[in-house]
Amino acid sequence: MTSRRPRRALGASRRLLKAVAGCLPVVKGIAHPRAVLALAALLALACAMLLNGYLRAEIGADPPGRGTSDSRGAVPGSTFPVFHRAVPRGAVSVGTPPRSRAFDAARLRAATARRGSYQRTVPEEVLTGGPVLTFAADGKVTSHRIPRNTIALTFDDGPDPEWTPKVLEVLRKHDVSGTFFVVGRMAARHPQLIRRILESGNEIGVHTFSHPDLGSHSTGRIDRELARTQLVLAGAAGVTSSLFRAPYTSYVTVLDDRDWAVTRYLGRKGYISTFIDKDSEDWRQLAAAKIVRNAMPKAGAGASVLFHDAGGDRAQTVRALGMYIKEMKRRGYVFTTVTGALSAPSAVHKAGTVRLWEGRAMVAAVSLTGAVMPALNVLLLAVGAAVIARFITMPVLAAWHHRSRNRRSWTWGPPVTEPVSVIVPAYNEKECIAHTITSLAASRHPIEIIVVDDGSTDGTADIAEAMKLPSVRVIRQRNAGKPAALNRGVANARHDLIVMMDGDTVFEPGTVGELVRPFADTRVGAVAGNAKVGNRNSVICAWQHIEYVMGFNLDRRMYDLLRCMPTIPGAIGAFRRTALVDAGGMSEDTLAEDTDITIALHRAGWRIVYAEHARAWTEVPNSVGQLWRQRYRWSYGTMQALWKHRRSVVDRGSSGRFGRVGMPLVVLFQILMPLFAPLIDLFMLYGIFFFDPVRSLAAWASVLLVQLLCALYAFKLDGERYRCLFLLPLQQIVYRQLMYLVLLHSCATAVTGARLPWQKLRRTGEVDAPPRPRVVTGQVPGNG
Repeated sequence: MTSRRPRRALGASRRLLKAVAGCLPVVKGIAHPRAVLALAALLALACAMLLNGYLRAEIGADPPGRGTSDSRGAVPGSTFPVFHRAVPRGAVSVGTPPRSRAFDAARLRAATARRGSYQRTVPEEVLTGGPVLTFAADGKVTSHRIPRNTIALTFDDGPDPEWTPKVLEVLRKHDVSGTFFVVGRMAARHPQLIRRILESGNEIGVHTFSHPDLGSHSTGRIDRELARTQLVLAGAAGVTSSLFRAPYTSYVTVLDDRDWAVTRYLGRKGYISTFIDKDSEDWRQLAAAKIVRNAMPKAGAGASVLFHDAGGDRAQTVRALGMYIKEMKRRGYVFTTVTGALSAPSAVHKAGTVRLWEGRAMVAAVSLTGAVMPALNVLLLAVGAAVIARFITMPVLAAWHHRSRNRRSWTWGPPVTEPVSVIVPAYNEKECIAHTITSLAASRHPIEIIVVDDGSTDGTADIAEAMKLPSVRVIRQRNAGKPAALNRGVANARHDLIVMMDGDTVFEPGTVGELVRPFADTRVGAVAGNAKVGNRNSVICAWQHIEYVMGFNLDRRMYDLLRCMPTIPGAIGAFRRTALVDAGGMSEDTLAEDTDITIALHRAGWRIVYAEHARAWTEVPNSVGQLWRQRYRWSYGTMQALWKHRRSVVDRGSSGRFGRVGMPLVVLFQILMPLFAPLIDLFMLYGIFFFDPVRSLAAWASVLLVQLLCALYAFKLDGERYRCLFLLPLQQIVYRQLMYLVLLHSCATAVTGARLPWQKLRRTGEVDAPPRPRVVTGQVPGNG
């Protein structure tokens, strides 16, 4: 038993190395400078979302756009401030006014009733002293009063882009200075107002970052609140401040033990705690005259007076401020800042170099989130609406298409019995070419088979010739690319109806007959068949199987009804020779020659339809690297084709229909939506970590449910078993992100204008015969 363990370990190691090797092409692709730039943009976007979520969750930052909401002032219809609601102590609300004397006294009475003989440990000299407290190095507290006939105007909760400039204008007009206790997150959003406050000769103080009740938080939270505010001040104006005013704390007379502990803690850190003597109570939305009366000190007494420059409608505050300054000057008062009233040096200091640059980075980051997140919110709504609209509209159109094409009375016209030329371009297809030819030889419709060997080096042409089938012709040419091989086949074809397929694809016996039936309508120039995944033996192949079934049974049916089919798949398509001539043949201008020729046919005035019963079984990439290369080529080639035919937007007729209907749909469904669809997943994770996890998961699951219902219907139309749909959630999480990265890489390539060479995928030959399809009730294949 023990001797087998090394072999098992060796086998596991080999499988791991093989998996890693399979991903190397992806790593190599991502390492390309174009992909690096695209991924850098994606990383910056993710960082902006994480920062915004961190600011909201960790420090309580509000989303942009709520800066001056009235809801943060008084409760509508009430004269009581917002904190009088039944909210827990510590609830965050920028713009909430300080506690009034009555409120603080009521809280102390309630505490006394709960605890019995409750005794405060706040020193008496503090409770009966002035509104400014300083602490010595040994912890000794000194209480300072405002000198007689002196007013220290203070403003809380700003800066606000609407009201702070108006307050500053009143101060300038009356040649008065004040002290602005700013909230860090408001300052981060409006750093220019911090500079304007200082340039106007005013003083800055700290009012925390997110306006919490510090008495109910740990010292770690307190340190973060103040440190972040200082960083914002440094980043906004290159300064720091040692002035501090605690949220929800107004008068020293009602300090409780929790607030006193916070005050002493900050005093030991060098902060000057500033309280008030008079509260204008402007937060109650009072008339200007009442605000003025509330702010009046006793005759001759100095006072620290509180106003607000944020947190709601401050029109009455601005009006009252001018009236108040005039009245107090008439009474012989002078106005100064807090430190000016103490005859102390300014509390505003120049920030150190490290803090300065840290602050600038923080302000820039917050500004970035403020600019990016609203746009992302709008974009998410647009993407979500487009996804839902698409997955509601497509099943409706698909059902309409299915019912109309499967009616017993439906017919394209008289039966098409003329022989068909089938062209098989082949480049190093030795694993598949025999299976492909064998499946064609079993066709019930008369055909000739033309294998165009495009310079293969693995003996593909020899294998085809060795089969010695009378209906098979092998044409050898030097390697010139798939379009050249197809054109060579068309030139050598004996018949006017031409079917093109890939060298790794197998047909059912009735496929060719079903594919050419629409040519009974002389307006039809080409027919797109139904390509199906033949190798479904791995998760990545099963994901592609889901994608193919939904694409061919929902998207193609919709495009057919709208008469703007964007692509005839290279694996199975049929053409009139005259239509190919009108379109100029297969072009080498793009990497998506199938999309290119399809659009060219539209522009030439031909109709292109979808034949659901014409099935071809093809081999899809079974490794991440192979899939990356294939989809990179497809995405980039599609962009090339759209750009090449961009003038169809202004054309008339069939060309204009595609340009104004088909092209926008292709851009929306194949470029924009896949490019932005991961936003749904990103915001789901964002919501789980920073908001309500249950609601976020429910929203994401609802989108997934819509997709699942569409997938179920597509599988029903195609007669497929439903068992692989359990992989759909994982497909959305993993496969969609991979396709997003591929598309991002393709977009970067398209923007830089680079050109790609032909890329050959490695084949395994797993698809050797078409599986027997399930019979679906209601389908009537063969309606002529």
